[in-house]
Amino acid sequence: MVTFFQELNPVLQALVATLFTWGVTAAGAALVFMSKTVNQKLLDSMLGFAAGVMIAASFWSLLAPGIEMAGQMGFSPWLTAALGFMAGGLFMRLIDFYLPHLHPGLDISKSEGVKTSWQRSTLLVLAITLHNIPEGLAVGVAFGAVAANIPSATLGGAIALAIGIGLQNFPEGTAVAMPLRREGLSRTKSFMLGQSSGLVEPIAGVVGAYFVLGMQSVLPYALCFAAGAMIFVVVEELIPESQQNPKHIDVVTMATMVGFTVMMVLDVALG
Repeated sequence: MVTFFQELNPVLQALVATLFTWGVTAAGAALVFMSKTVNQKLLDSMLGFAAGVMIAASFWSLLAPGIEMAGQMGFSPWLTAALGFMAGGLFMRLIDFYLPHLHPGLDISKSEGVKTSWQRSTLLVLAITLHNIPEGLAVGVAFGAVAANIPSATLGGAIALAIGIGLQNFPEGTAVAMPLRREGLSRTKSFMLGQSSGLVEPIAGVVGAYFVLGMQSVLPYALCFAAGAMIFVVVEELIPESQQNPKHIDVVTMATMVGFTVMMVLDVALG
């Protein structure tokens, strides 16, 4: 796999990697062809696993390399990390505030963002799309960092990040498609809407790679920015969604720890 990526230019690397992460989203949405429902405890555990993956990826694949790069480039490591991380969170807060969306499992009256008459299905897709923006950016920035020949950025680490984000995209595709199917949409339409939430990742990945290649001096900030954006998504959306049922909290917590461990192992082993 590493050899295959080495033969591609950085932007194409980011595109291939984010097409993979979108494909896993589509695989999760494809469960609607097998069943109309999914066990809620299983889905909550899958979302908890996704949260663990994103937390680990935020540190091991983004924040820690960003801090190391800042020192190598003559920046203040702690200030770079703080500014980039908080900027990522504020960026996602602005999107969350203005973009109309609805979290799975909630009544349409609890939709967030600018008030709109859009259908429930559209709002559900936009909620997961919101998750996927920082994920695509993170992958693109990671491959751009490798191309910049920064010692702390490795191709294996960028691939590990893409694999980890792909793993946690599976339940996100399911979390969109299954509710739509239960509400009476056809299997095909539920699948198409579910997988469409991941289409933003290849776009964000290519934009992220182009951006850091053209402005390598912002690389440390960009990595920390992506980390902050991902942590915002985890704390604001994934963890609350996965723990709505008090009976599942212990199982979901362990699933979160498993997700963190899997991503940590991937990053350390491949990076």
